[in-house]
Amino acid sequence: MDPLSTPARLRGLATWLLGQSSNQGHRLIGERLQAVGVASRSYYSLLLALAEVGPTSQADLGRRVGLDRSDVTAAVTDLEEKGYLERTPDPADRRRNLVRLTDDGVEFLTKLDTEVAAAQEELLTPLTPQERAALIGMLVRVVEHHTGLRLSDTAER
Repeated sequence: MDPLSTPARLRGLATWLLGQSSNQGHRLIGERLQAVGVASRSYYSLLLALAEVGPTSQADLGRRVGLDRSDVTAAVTDLEEKGYLERTPDPADRRRNLVRLTDDGVEFLTKLDTEVAAAQEELLTPLTPQERAALIGMLVRVVEHHTGLRLSDTAER
């Protein structure tokens, strides 16, 4: 759908506007991450999850970021081949592996954080700092209301 030819009544709906904003955000992040060799935006989510919780099983990692088991396996394999992750046997259950960030993975995540921050900046360029904070606050409230998640304690403001 071409946003310029979209019916005026549709262009005034919050759902349409959020969708268009989301599309632009995904595009900006995708372009920046691809430029540094990341095959999928989900790689960033996986690396963030590991940085937050430490070594974890692939199954737990997939549940944490909402990825299918086969997608997690492919991403972990790719990231491991690049030296960003390491799989080791779980001492509590030798039948499964734990995935952990390597030092190179921590450094790579820092690089990705910079790219994601730049994409956020580009997306929100037309807004003042106060408008950005207000927008994020309102979006947090909408997400909390519809999901039951408690984001307001951790959302960047």
